Amino acid sequence: MNILITGNMGYVGSVLVKHLKANYPDSKIIGFDNGYFQTCLTGTKSPPEKLLDYQYVGDIRKISPNILDGINHIIHLSAISNDPIGNEFQEVTSSINYDSTVNLAKYAKQKGVESFTLASSCSVYGNATLEDKTEESSINPLTVYAKSKVQSEKKLEELANKNFKVTCLRFATACGMSDRLRLDLVLNDFVAGAFALNKIEILSDGSPWRPLINVNDMAKALEWGVQRKREDSSDFLVVNAGKNENNIQIKDLANLVKEKIPNVEVKINKDAEPDKRSYKVDFSLFHSLADSKYLPQKSLDETITDIYNGLKKMKFSDKNFRESNLIRLKKIKYLRKQNRLNEKLEWIN
Repeated sequence: MNILITGNMGYVGSVLVKHLKANYPDSKIIGFDNGYFQTCLTGTKSPPEKLLDYQYVGDIRKISPNILDGINHIIHLSAISNDPIGNEFQEVTSSINYDSTVNLAKYAKQKGVESFTLASSCSVYGNATLEDKTEESSINPLTVYAKSKVQSEKKLEELANKNFKVTCLRFATACGMSDRLRLDLVLNDFVAGAFALNKIEILSDGSPWRPLINVNDMAKALEWGVQRKREDSSDFLVVNAGKNENNIQIKDLANLVKEKIPNVEVKINKDAEPDKRSYKVDFSLFHSLADSKYLPQKSLDETITDIYNGLKKMKFSDKNFRESNLIRLKKIKYLRKQNRLNEKLEWIN
């Protein structure tokens, strides 16, 4: 079995590479990434891509169909997966997240790739707290990122058939430790603040709801996307990926961190404008379709401990971490300032 992972040098991809190599040691695992965050290693000196059979470095917008020769499955992570970057680089986000996804899927279908698994997002539900959103519920994407995922899902549905299985996993908000940690994710930010500052700063009023999923559980769900049987569902499937117990309000999430890490102050911005991105999600379909080994296991308590221990291992002490390269927009801006990326976020030779 030959698997291509796009975006393998990111937060999720770094965990996924290790997961797949551990579970499929005899399979050929190939990576494709543009390297924006290649140097953003955390807690390790050995990049996960060293485990791969081959690593391509290139722009997903310019990927050659020849790379797909002999590939059986694609796990597509490549994306501008961050609202602040998406808001600042809207056309680029649409090009990378939608246009490139469609092009890659068309190439894959032409080359006889058997399955295509897309990392989508529960953010497509937008503002939806009156009911727990199922896959049949209305969607209300509020950001460029969320809209790009909706567009991609619709186009992939048109391409799917009995020879080209497509799975779109609408992931809950990612959290947890990775060899390329991100601190612009809500729970990761809270634990970092508690660790380095003894303070958690909630930029909203704390009322929005979010579902969360540990990045290790995301890797298992992505594996399921490759392995799932058509008779269990269909040639095309959109499914919410997470666990119902991990739906939580932001203020309660902050207090959960406070319970786990002593001497921490929680500061809520009571004057903040309401955050329209608020949604509770029902993950029952995923749990009815997937075998237990693919289902999320990590609780929020366990995830907080994992992040804390990871930061401790890193000897993390950056009190100004929100200006560091662990914030994805800051890393992109740094590369732009160094004249290494142009306005389209293409590498400058």
